[in-house]
Amino acid sequence: MKLAARPIVTLKPTLSLTDTIAIIVGVVVGASVFETPSLVAANAGSVEIALLTWGLGGVISLIGALCYAELATTYPHPGGTYYYLRRGLGSAIGFLFAWTRMSVIQTGSIALLAFVFGDYASQLWRLGIYSPSIYAAIAIMLLTGLNLLGVRQGKRTQNLLAVAQVAGLILICAIGLFGVSSSAAPTLPLDGAEEATSNNLGMIMVFVLLSYGGWNEAAYISAEVRDGSRNIVRALIWSIAIITALYLLVNLALIRGLGLSRMADSQAVVADLMRLNMGEVGAVLTSSLVAIATICSLNATILTGARTNYALGRDFSVFSFLGRGRESTPTNALIVQGLIALVLVMVGTFARQGFETMVDYTAPAFWFFFLLSGISLFVLRRREPNINRSFKVPFYPLTPLAFCGICIYMLQASLAYTGWGGLLGVIVLLLGLPLLWWTQKFSINTGND
Repeated sequence: MKLAARPIVTLKPTLSLTDTIAIIVGVVVGASVFETPSLVAANAGSVEIALLTWGLGGVISLIGALCYAELATTYPHPGGTYYYLRRGLGSAIGFLFAWTRMSVIQTGSIALLAFVFGDYASQLWRLGIYSPSIYAAIAIMLLTGLNLLGVRQGKRTQNLLAVAQVAGLILICAIGLFGVSSSAAPTLPLDGAEEATSNNLGMIMVFVLLSYGGWNEAAYISAEVRDGSRNIVRALIWSIAIITALYLLVNLALIRGLGLSRMADSQAVVADLMRLNMGEVGAVLTSSLVAIATICSLNATILTGARTNYALGRDFSVFSFLGRGRESTPTNALIVQGLIALVLVMVGTFARQGFETMVDYTAPAFWFFFLLSGISLFVLRRREPNINRSFKVPFYPLTPLAFCGICIYMLQASLAYTGWGGLLGVIVLLLGLPLLWWTQKFSINTGND
């Protein structure tokens, strides 16, 4: 029996250039900037290499952003990557991506960010033995509820949080650059640095690119950006420029304040910098800053994440309930996303390493579909040569080839370094195959597309 037709919810272009930049910056500049500098310092061995890799991360991100800018401006759609994959590589690949994003990539990222928020919020006010998980669940429920009120409320919150986030990072930079510096700060390479640098460059870039991850979320709001053919490109370029400048300034401040060797040995590098300059008050301030930054990223990730689920519901009848909602708000998609993220918080709670488990869980699937997105650019260029492209990636085909090469490397690295969480993510991805078969069979039997 054919399903009854339902009214289609159209997402209106309500986001300005500033709103879009705030969302991208909010997604990217999250918890990782407080975790990865010490890991980069430990493997870089010298100040020059450390700073060079952070700058290189911005260049690599720009390469990917230029590829995504062509796709997003040519095919503005709330499904983002899902739509490009479905249009370029077929509905089966599009379905697998939407399934994986809903069950692994986006919801895993939401849980990851929620755990970081819970860890730092617990340093300010602990809620018992499961305090990080309690805070994580509360944050997911509150921010999902906020976005259910509508995209206008969500974007206003995002703008305020992004301003607070950037202001906090600038404060850290000022304290590190102009405050007390460590007398142990070395300017020469660490012991064995020359040998370690050549061997560890790949590992360094894994950490750096993890910190830059998230700019591709612009694709999922491309249909909601005013004057999208121009503002998507501008937002991506401005956002990556802002993020790269912030990351370089933060690392310069940390190097000046602590020195490379002390950074390498630190378990909480920003807190150590603040403690050196402000005592325990600085540590409390740092915990508050990390909580604000993580909430900013979490809100932006929730805002953009439900868009693929919404598109999945519009294209596959079995998931049609995901395509229902109010004007400009994918209501059911937001609710389902929040429920899955809460389940992952429970998984991370019992694993007792919530952050690490969620990183492992999401990484292989993320880079696999990132690679397919680059391939879809080539396919769509060849298959649809006459379609209007208001922006074309420069130096085609070299730029998208470089992007695909980076994705292949990162996929290999993520498979090599992840633990059981990575295997779990791959298993959940593969569970989409029988689900795809059942969905196709259901569609045939009911006479639906």
